Amino acid sequence: MKIVIIGDGKVGHKLTTQLADENYDITLIDQNEGKLKTALNELDIFCITGNGMDAEVLKQADVPHADLVIACASTDEMNMLSCLIAKRLGAKHTIARVRNPIYYRQIDLLREDLHLSMTVNPELTTANEITRVLLFPETSKVETFMKGRVELVEYPVYNDSPLVGLSLAEIYKKFQIQILVCAVKRGNEVYIPDGSFVLNSGDKLHIAAAHQNLKSFFKSLGRKSVKVKNVLICGGGHISFYLARQLLQIGMQVKIIERKQERCEALCELLPKATIIHGDATDHDLLIEEGISNADALVSLTGMDEENIILALFAKIQGVDKIIAKVNEDTRVQMVEGMGIDSIVSAKSATADAILRYVRARKNSQSNVNVESMYRLVNGKVEAQEFIIKEECEFTNIPLKNLRTKENTLIACIGRNRKVIIPNGDTQMEKGDSVIVVTKNCAIRHLSEILA
Repeated sequence: MKIVIIGDGKVGHKLTTQLADENYDITLIDQNEGKLKTALNELDIFCITGNGMDAEVLKQADVPHADLVIACASTDEMNMLSCLIAKRLGAKHTIARVRNPIYYRQIDLLREDLHLSMTVNPELTTANEITRVLLFPETSKVETFMKGRVELVEYPVYNDSPLVGLSLAEIYKKFQIQILVCAVKRGNEVYIPDGSFVLNSGDKLHIAAAHQNLKSFFKSLGRKSVKVKNVLICGGGHISFYLARQLLQIGMQVKIIERKQERCEALCELLPKATIIHGDATDHDLLIEEGISNADALVSLTGMDEENIILALFAKIQGVDKIIAKVNEDTRVQMVEGMGIDSIVSAKSATADAILRYVRARKNSQSNVNVESMYRLVNGKVEAQEFIIKEECEFTNIPLKNLRTKENTLIACIGRNRKVIIPNGDTQMEKGDSVIVVTKNCAIRHLSEILA
């Protein structure tokens, strides 16, 4: 599969790295020759210095024969125009990153006129992710599968948790609730556990289940369910706008602190029900004055990772129950988790995952199995993918206990006729099923690859 990527920024570089690791034929276009030299030294790819809107540069990158062109340069206009020219030159499919809310409101019209196969809005994707966590505050992260019927959540095990010292088999027997622990992060190690795995304090569990079963499970643990009502958002960028709009629609109270006067005025017009404060969110006195200690949640979304980390730590000292920080740099994410800040979001990672999901779906489009959803967990060490079985094949209608699957591979959930099944050894996969597979340190591009 021949892929051309326009723009070697944060998203473009992460995407190039992930796709190159999976041995796709990648050509990267950027105007910054220095950036391209770094990418060329790190990855097995072809690089071209030039403007992604220049037809001659696109021809040099062999766009007329490309299976997919992904435009993730710095501006929406450049991305959309690059995709239009690429399509006219003969590229089979195009994806544009579009961030501006004005463009995104009319994206259906633009997609048709520009012949876009897909558009990605990093800020909206990130806002959706934050909203899910605020609706389920017991968790650190929430991903959805099967059109929202199944959730895969990250749940930290605290010192006083009744789960400490129990094996997974004992937990399933004790609580009798249809859940499955798919992965466990312990320190720097990650495990795809079996029933004999015993939980320790400090473990981070990745649990798959239907939403109601998860709520029942957390209630059974005896932890007081705290409903988030008042949210303090630091920074007034696009993510903050999308997030505030969603939270206001579901009845939460929202306060945004933004340092730019002009942006504050714009937010006041766009979000009349929100409270907009003109000020510097890193001013601790201002945060105290604006009631940080009374907030149910603080979401730190400034343009700097360092500021977001400091704000998150200050909120923790002030006793805020739910803290979410945007940290884009991968190397900083592990450091922040070590500080006890559980919920970290990254627009870069969310966008790269969405595009990678599309790429894998395109690659499998001619096969008997479709890739429907894909998420990377635990800093990319674990992948959870949803496949839809279109036809009967070598692994259908066979009890799972009779299928020889690869090590560190787990069939976590099966969706059948709107029912969610947590599988056991006697469960069989059937034509039409949605199947969620969790793997460690290996990318599964096709469901048959789970077989040993």
